[in-house]
Amino acid sequence: MNRELIEKELGGIQILFDEPLKNYTFTKVGGPADVLVFPKTAQEVARVIEFVQENNYPWLVLGNASNLIVRDGGIRGFVLMLTDMKDYWLEANHLTAQAGAEIIDVSRFAADNSLSGLEFACGIPGSIGGAIFMNAGAYEGEVKDVFIGAELLFSDGRVETWDKDKMDFSYRHSSIQEEQIIVLSATFSLAEGKQGEILAKMQELTDLRQAKQPLEYPSCGSVFKRPVGHFTGPLIQQAGLQGLTIGGAQISTKHAGFIVNINQASAKDYEDLIAHIIKVVEENSGVKLEPEVRIIGEK
Repeated sequence: MNRELIEKELGGIQILFDEPLKNYTFTKVGGPADVLVFPKTAQEVARVIEFVQENNYPWLVLGNASNLIVRDGGIRGFVLMLTDMKDYWLEANHLTAQAGAEIIDVSRFAADNSLSGLEFACGIPGSIGGAIFMNAGAYEGEVKDVFIGAELLFSDGRVETWDKDKMDFSYRHSSIQEEQIIVLSATFSLAEGKQGEILAKMQELTDLRQAKQPLEYPSCGSVFKRPVGHFTGPLIQQAGLQGLTIGGAQISTKHAGFIVNINQASAKDYEDLIAHIIKVVEENSGVKLEPEVRIIGEK
């Protein structure tokens, strides 16, 4: 890759070369990105995409790197992190947030303004863009429940606003997973409520999360999608796997649906443990677990 050309054409945008992604992922694993870019505006995102398309460089967006595993070989080409695009604002009961805003912060902003609908998101450690990408949810709430529309940037430079119908939301799925589309911002419709009740609900969900989830270790969050008619944690427990460790990665002793980094784990440790869980659980129960976490990059 032509570093001099990149710096010249993308001047003014923060760029890091050969940057270890383990410095950014919630798992604390991941090899280097050839080029790691931190655009601050939608216009800077568009500049980067125009440049990489003209020069045939591969690219992808990481969100805030919470619900994913980056392999040890890292990622070739350009990686965009939108964590500097984190503004959010209100127009009546419609809340709009940029893609890099943390959904936890956005849910608190809604509560501060006595607006209900995002309480479920008060403990989800992801960005707005990532939450739209995977229809994030928790405690019987999902993004689709309050979603109005999202401003999207396409690889050819088009910007479109898609409503809920175009997003085709389902469990941990949206239609933008099928092609290279960047979420720039999203708007949610919230309901007026009593601030005390909203905050009480958020505290209840926060207490549940802290009691049940291994927040004291790096992790990628919930590793597997919930299989129909089952819960992942009990399936893993019944297979006798809880606490199993491969390298530095461990099936959490607090919640079997999580894999935690207890001792400088590698991405391979995570992948090997995930593959072992899928194999043993299917042998034990007949249920084939499907990863929720995205696994990307080179081995």
